[in-house]
Amino acid sequence: MMIDFALDAERNAGKSTEEAIYYGALVRFRPIMMTTMAALMGTLPIALGFGAGAESRRPLGLCVVGGLVFSQLITLYITPVYYTYLDSFQKWMQGLFGRKAPLTVNQVAGTRT
Repeated sequence: MMIDFALDAERNAGKSTEEAIYYGALVRFRPIMMTTMAALMGTLPIALGFGAGAESRRPLGLCVVGGLVFSQLITLYITPVYYTYLDSFQKWMQGLFGRKAPLTVNQVAGTRT
């Protein structure tokens, strides 16, 4: 969703890549955190190992919590960086092969950005 918001901001609002991904990360931060925290709180009792037979379920809980933390780091930190790198690579390739960037909505309408 963060990338979807960034692409929309780039295409329709005429923002730069950095501004667009910052906007996407800012708008989607709360829903991403809420989803992750809900899943984390649901698996925390399994990871802590409460109840009968908890010693057999604890490794599963620890794996789920570790996966959630890892995916959170990827979502919030690595995805925006990867997005900007891929955008600069795309612009480099367009310059290399002489292809022009697609027109924005403002350019099609004839207004200045």
